[in-house]
Amino acid sequence: MQSLQPAAMIGLFALLVLFVLVALLWLSRWLGDYRPQWDKEQPFECGIPPTGDARVKIPVRFYVVAVSFLVFDIEAAFLFTWAVAYWELGVQGVIGASVFIIILLLGLLYEWRKGGLSWSPDRKIKDL
Repeated sequence: MQSLQPAAMIGLFALLVLFVLVALLWLSRWLGDYRPQWDKEQPFECGIPPTGDARVKIPVRFYVVAVSFLVFDIEAAFLFTWAVAYWELGVQGVIGASVFIIILLLGLLYEWRKGGLSWSPDRKIKDL
């Protein structure tokens, strides 16, 4: 029964936050006066009227580089934790980390050969 008390306190706090949120939204709607005007409804960017479509096609190479960055960022987090536990892991840890790094290097080599790291517009990304 005693373990339910912290959960009940968190639930009560969540309800209190929800109540305050709803009360503030209702109060701002009740006190504020919304008067739609043509000028206020127009999009605005630095004082220049917008021209053209806001939806621009983004090349696939940006997504490839972004995913590559995420993969190697997560890889760095794994290697940092491995480095902290280096002495406890012993030879098995070194072998495991080596296999991990080799697999990542093979993936990087594959991406490089396919042109995923090329920023030049004349070279297309081959089917991955």
